Amino acid sequence: MLNSTVSELSAALAARKVSSVELAKECLARIAHYGELKAFITVDEKRALADAKSADEKRAKGAAGPLTGIPIAHKDILCTRGMLTSCGSRMLANFVSPYDAHVVEKLSAAGTVLLGKCNMDEFAMGSSSETSYFGAVRNPWDKRRVPGGSSGGSAAAVAARLVAAATGTDTGGSIRQPAALTGICGLKPTYGVVSRFGLVAFASSLDQAGPMAKSAADLALLMNAMAGFDARDSTSLEREPEDYARSLELSLDGLRIGLPKEYFGEGIEPDVRKRIEEAVAWFRSQGAKTIDVELPNASLGVPVYYVIAPAEASANLSRFDGVRYGHRAAEYSDLLDMYCRTRAEGFGAEVKRRILVGTYVLSHGYYDAYYLQAQRVRRLIARDFARAFERCDVILGPTSPGTAFELGAKSDDPVQMYLNDIFTIPAPLAGLPGLSIPCGFDGKGLPVGLQLMGPHFSEARLLGVAHRYQQATDWHLRVPSGTPL
Repeated sequence: MLNSTVSELSAALAARKVSSVELAKECLARIAHYGELKAFITVDEKRALADAKSADEKRAKGAAGPLTGIPIAHKDILCTRGMLTSCGSRMLANFVSPYDAHVVEKLSAAGTVLLGKCNMDEFAMGSSSETSYFGAVRNPWDKRRVPGGSSGGSAAAVAARLVAAATGTDTGGSIRQPAALTGICGLKPTYGVVSRFGLVAFASSLDQAGPMAKSAADLALLMNAMAGFDARDSTSLEREPEDYARSLELSLDGLRIGLPKEYFGEGIEPDVRKRIEEAVAWFRSQGAKTIDVELPNASLGVPVYYVIAPAEASANLSRFDGVRYGHRAAEYSDLLDMYCRTRAEGFGAEVKRRILVGTYVLSHGYYDAYYLQAQRVRRLIARDFARAFERCDVILGPTSPGTAFELGAKSDDPVQMYLNDIFTIPAPLAGLPGLSIPCGFDGKGLPVGLQLMGPHFSEARLLGVAHRYQQATDWHLRVPSGTPL
């Protein structure tokens, strides 16, 4: 049952083949059994069973929707009323949110059953989920390896079938990259389509919440609940509601797939390249046309991102000073000393590194040379995508240049760690939607992710393209051998 898609679980609940309470209990037992994955920071059994009981009552009254009774988890960066919201940091290790994030509200209103909050890189800063104050998350496919980051806990929870679906956030690839490394599906929506209200900010012009699940069809169901205008978020887009499942049966005949040469160059592991090329060949066999496109400034995405994102982080994280909430140093001599000691104790090494970099690039004498220049190049990257989409409908390539690496392998080399996001960073810089789906395995039995990107508001098309691929393959239904059902 736990390897069923959200749609299949919904049908089973509607047919009374299983109750929501039974499903929640099965998930809770599995979470406890696979605690070594460290996928969760908080598990709330009492709340989960109460949500499940309520869902069963709604179904009995005929008042259920497609997500009623579906067990989910939230990344621990989304504020959740009455529950710990830690962002994987000592700084917020005692913070219980007094309100719900917009995403949490919407999924709760849709009838989902919340099991708990997932582990993550501290304040979403990382590509491996190793920087969490609560310990590194482990990949269910090989527990010696990372699950990607920063939404690694959410990815591991879905991959190990601890929950049916989870939320993540994507600033530079933090939904898509862990989805690729754990063999699940993850969608970063167009910037502004999903409200950021209640999402603890890392880089405000880049952060975007999105769904993580087993299949593209599952992502569509979750997006139908998550998306929508929110007046509390000044960057939320006011648009007519749409059905993200409307294109699941679209024809691939004549679909124009752009293949950027910058995504097929040096540095890609051979097995990754082979799996992507096999997927491209399948799309061609279905009548899709492949077109060579260029994204000449895509290679500048990583340096641009690591100027803009730390700059915004240095401002956003200034609120964590020990005065109003969160960690406060036990001993200090005056107010300034309290600030210094609190932030030194509360933040981990990667967060400190990015705050320092961000403060530096915003400082007098360096703003024009670094931050302003990065914003100019960001515009060039967006322009490159716009030109490419004049010639193609979607852009296809690898999500990550390699598969999951061993824990600690890149901890001492930040640049190598940052390069894991080289293919995912350009999309958020341009505000575009991006999707990762599994497309096979490498020689070590580790999942390979295929990335699809489209113009603004093309989520339904991306999900349709992915769904058609998943109708012909079963990569998305494979279960890690280390977590048998």
